[in-house]
Amino acid sequence: MSRRLKNAQLQTLTLDSDGKVALHQQLFLALRQAILDGRLKPDTRLPSSRSLAADLNISRNTVLSAYDQLTAEGYLVSRIGAGSFVSDQLPDDLLQRKTDGAHPDLRERDIYLSKMAAPFKGKVLRPANRGLPFSPGLPALEVFPFDDWARLLARHWRRPAREYLVDNPIGGTKALREAVASHLGQTRAVRCHADQVIILSGSQQAIHLVVRAFAEPGDAIWMEEPGYPGIRDSILAAGATPVSIPVDEEGFSLALAREIAPDARLACISPSHQYPLGQTMSLARRLDLLKWAKEEGRFILEDDYDSEYRYAGRPLSSLQGLDDDNRVLYVGTMSKVMFSGLRVGYMVVPEDLVDVFLSLRRIIDNHSPAVPEAALADFINEGYLAAHVRRTRLLYEQRQKRLVTLLEDKLGDIVTVTGQESGMHLVAFLPPHIRDTEIERAAAESGMLVRALSGFYNLPTDQTGLILGFAGTREEEMPHLVDKLAAIIRARAK
Repeated sequence: MSRRLKNAQLQTLTLDSDGKVALHQQLFLALRQAILDGRLKPDTRLPSSRSLAADLNISRNTVLSAYDQLTAEGYLVSRIGAGSFVSDQLPDDLLQRKTDGAHPDLRERDIYLSKMAAPFKGKVLRPANRGLPFSPGLPALEVFPFDDWARLLARHWRRPAREYLVDNPIGGTKALREAVASHLGQTRAVRCHADQVIILSGSQQAIHLVVRAFAEPGDAIWMEEPGYPGIRDSILAAGATPVSIPVDEEGFSLALAREIAPDARLACISPSHQYPLGQTMSLARRLDLLKWAKEEGRFILEDDYDSEYRYAGRPLSSLQGLDDDNRVLYVGTMSKVMFSGLRVGYMVVPEDLVDVFLSLRRIIDNHSPAVPEAALADFINEGYLAAHVRRTRLLYEQRQKRLVTLLEDKLGDIVTVTGQESGMHLVAFLPPHIRDTEIERAAAESGMLVRALSGFYNLPTDQTGLILGFAGTREEEMPHLVDKLAAIIRARAK
């Protein structure tokens, strides 16, 4: 139910007694806007609290509360025996607002931005919508053991240890750091102890910290081409220069990188499963890159984002496990094996850099939530994570095969697609005349999240394709979804 003032100067003022915002706050905001719009001029006397309360059919205390807040913030002045008046001390430019409530056009403003922020001016961030079919990196949420997870959370919330309620260590709960160190040693051949593990809110935060630790403004940083946009953004945010190194069938090429930018301070790579094309970096190139880092005093960021899922042969060892000179900073995440809403990532840093990275992390975020970390430590230590990975590895392999078969049946004359030996997505390559960005937009309108491959290139390219996640898409839904995708592609292939 709305109430409208009879006073002509405030005839547009309305209050909604059924709204979620308290009446006194609604009244405050409405009167403030009337002042800013110029409908209430300086030195205008407002109705008495009794009169306004009667007009709006609300309590006098509601009006007094709104008047008090307006007075405290300088919009009104109270004159003893005379009432409340609109302040005559408000700056003229503050009062020159559009009466239609429209916001001024800020696009034409001349704003100075730092070299770190300037590259992002005008950049439109797309909604994630990661729950949609074919979303890359989306796990099979329907098979996650939520009952076990809830029981572990309840275990720690019923009687939480005092340290979990006060200050979590900057690097994360000790129990989780120990569990992650053990897990990585067993599954990825990562050589580390718990003090080298830093728990973060995701792999992107880890990437940001690594780049900020080594990059001076203007420095060249190697990254893969095509590559993960989050790495490029972190390089730009540090004021450094991303140098794109095209990958081939053996992955990142050190020889090409040294030819393009020999003085690069950091190499950012995904050696076990290149994102997004899926190659595995050859052993010879891994050893060459480690040798470069050792001889040149440089460092390597190893993004090991979904290495748990390998369908052919044994899981590959991490690059960090081959490093004999502490030159690799290893980054991983729980978003792929559990769910992204958990917001847990981690990094493993050389012992002599632990203090540096803890200090850098503290600047951004003093510490992460302790109780979920304690539950996650139990989830790992009691074998739930390993069991879940084993189950989903078999499930994802089956889903990948099904998606490849459907794409070949429905679009074999247009797209080129092969199953990958690892990961949670595949790439369907398109002919150059089909714009993958158009397919991406049309698929989104049809309720699917596919990524245009061309958007992951920084250098000019005529390569087009679609990045399709299969892990989080049910097998029984795939035929209908591929039919919709095929119709979209064929409509643009003519």
